[in-house]
Amino acid sequence: MIRTLLALRGALVRGALAQLLDAEDGIDVVGEADTADELRSALRSERPDVAVVDGDMVTVEQLSDLASTDPVGCPDDGRAGRLLVLVEQRRAARLGPVLAEHCRRIGFLSHDVAPGRIADGVRQLAQGQVVLDPDLVVAALEVADSPLTPREREVLDVVAEGHPVRDIAERLVLSAGTVRNHLSRIMAKTGARTRLEAVRIARESGWI
Repeated sequence: MIRTLLALRGALVRGALAQLLDAEDGIDVVGEADTADELRSALRSERPDVAVVDGDMVTVEQLSDLASTDPVGCPDDGRAGRLLVLVEQRRAARLGPVLAEHCRRIGFLSHDVAPGRIADGVRQLAQGQVVLDPDLVVAALEVADSPLTPREREVLDVVAEGHPVRDIAERLVLSAGTVRNHLSRIMAKTGARTRLEAVRIARESGWI
């Protein structure tokens, strides 16, 4: 059985997917998480073969860290750190830094794929196969010339949701001062006068 952890926001969504995956042959949902902290804790306690993760729940740095290290500090046995990340296509820009480096430890599928495709992805990733949605790869490559760094794109993603600096800092595990510095650079790079204008320009340019 493939021990599977679900790290998705919203109990309704997690519960529905858990029920569907449990009905699949060879897949056993062993735990659920609603935040990045809960995900890390569940990885330590449950030692799943694969964790299905909402791409909005973790930053690029957290993804790389989770895929590079054994959550419990033991020798890598091929189980820990396999992540199947569900990503909205418009946010594919953040994938670039991790696509090549962790292609057999992190799989990426579009956020709106059918549950059956997620089940297939879980099986493939557990077997060490590469799991990449072609449309996400294309979208990631199309923004290769973006002037924004991966962290700046993440900050702008959260800005687009209407959060103030304090909430952005908490969500991305940064200080408020660091967030303000990122915002200053974003404004300079986009030529925007307001944060919302920066979001609009970045979206129209395909940078987020």
